[in-house]
Amino acid sequence: MRTAGFCLVAALMLAACGGGNRVDRAQGAMAVSFASGPISKACLRAGRKAASGRLCNCVQGVANRAFDGSEQRMAASFFADPHRAQEIRQSDNPGHEVFWRKYKAFAANAERVCRGY
Repeated sequence: MRTAGFCLVAALMLAACGGGNRVDRAQGAMAVSFASGPISKACLRAGRKAASGRLCNCVQGVANRAFDGSEQRMAASFFADPHRAQEIRQSDNPGHEVFWRKYKAFAANAERVCRGY
């Protein structure tokens, strides 16, 4: 069951890349656009069918609010090596445990905010 949950989070992240410097508020949801960074670049390089510049930039904007630079680089590494995400998730390292909690919240927020991009 944990593996299925992880796969769902990873699939959502890999399908929905993005970020932004411009913030709009529509019906209480934050929409983000026009950000670039390691997650946006990894998203575009991953070659996923649903990935677009706009979507990847949206996810990057959400990441800008959720992570510092080193955390963004770690999350971006999951695009090229999804198994790395599994290793971090299962790690006993307290830092990895903290990161994974932030990553799960980030993934859920990115899915909500970037839906429709």
